[in-house]
Amino acid sequence: MAIRMVKKTASIEEVLSAFEAARDKVMADEVKSLTKLGIPKAMAYQMIASRFHQKVGNQDEAEPDPFEGNATSWEEIS
Repeated sequence: MAIRMVKKTASIEEVLSAFEAARDKVMADEVKSLTKLGIPKAMAYQMIASRFHQKVGNQDEAEPDPFEGNATSWEEIS
């Protein structure tokens, strides 16, 4: 008598949604911890957003990532 294992798969959207939810929870927890230390909430949001490469509501453009955007191709590097 063989037991058949059913492999459950998740869509890419479900995986991305789970990552985003986990990231949002971590960010909220860190902001809460920083505000308990006396850091203003707006500054805490900016600090945490920069760590997670997120844009803050009043921030037009996040600081450019030196590893993205204006990078040269591998052929130009070698």
